[in-house]
Amino acid sequence: MSHTPLFLLRSLSGAFVRTLMAGTMLAAMPLLDSSALRAQAAAPIIGRWDLTVQGANGPYPSWLEVSQSGVRTLVGRFVGSGGSARPIAKVEFVNNTMRFAIPPQWDAESNDLRVEGAFADDRLTGTLTTPRGDVHRFVAVRAPLLRRTSAPVWAAPIVLFNGKTMDAWAPLAGTSQWSVVDGVLTNRRSGANLATKQHFTDFKLHLEFRYPKGGNSGVYLRGRYEVQVEDNGDLEPSPVHLGGIYGFLTANENVSKGPGVWQTYDITLIGRRVTVVLNGKTVIADQTIPGITGGALDSNEGAPGPIYLQGDHTAVEYRNIVITPAKTP
Repeated sequence: MSHTPLFLLRSLSGAFVRTLMAGTMLAAMPLLDSSALRAQAAAPIIGRWDLTVQGANGPYPSWLEVSQSGVRTLVGRFVGSGGSARPIAKVEFVNNTMRFAIPPQWDAESNDLRVEGAFADDRLTGTLTTPRGDVHRFVAVRAPLLRRTSAPVWAAPIVLFNGKTMDAWAPLAGTSQWSVVDGVLTNRRSGANLATKQHFTDFKLHLEFRYPKGGNSGVYLRGRYEVQVEDNGDLEPSPVHLGGIYGFLTANENVSKGPGVWQTYDITLIGRRVTVVLNGKTVIADQTIPGITGGALDSNEGAPGPIYLQGDHTAVEYRNIVITPAKTP
């Protein structure tokens, strides 16, 4: 490449020099190849999607996020019927058809989970092939933003468990192991999950919990977002450990009191924004929950939902459960 001598550059007008230098820089820039142009065409599927999947035992929810990494690669995250959000290394999108595969998580089989869907009318429809080889059809719609334009006005608190009856609650699928023992809502062993009969949108929730050594449970907000309850010992915080929003948000500190000791949660959920106070310490401060977590009841994120307590893992105890809902505008 030829170069303009410095003394000549000094003699030229500023506008001409700027034009000359801009042209030189442009010539040095690499041209976008066809794969980069295809990535631009993939923009319609970028975003978050709520899936309803038709399984052998009925519909179940899933969640998908697609984003662009650099100029040519689509990546993402996926949440299935259980487990946590998993990274997608590459999402293919050609001729309005999306494909990706991810390794199994809690599945017994070693095959990848494979998803293929067609984009049309701002929806995705397609199939999900499980590691076992079962093919389930799905429909996906864009996840709502759930933005709130004004501060909540709180209604009167509602006692969800008064230490006497379970009248405000109903077991979900499975055999219930829940009962009231000495004023405590007690799950004796693995069995059914337990959900409130009443549904809520935005709220402040207070509860106390106690788990045995190795215990595992969870508190689902609107029946879709799990706040983890688990005996993690002195492990470093993780999005799947105590205080986290399962698979998405990590507590900033491990303030667990350990098994066999009563602990407290004070949780505020407004739209997608959540604050978690564990044992008096704010461990998640006004953070956005990206999407549903594994074990969610449905993927209809814009609708009210119940509080549900996970009972399908181990024994666990709860007491002093009070919710303060936001008033409807």
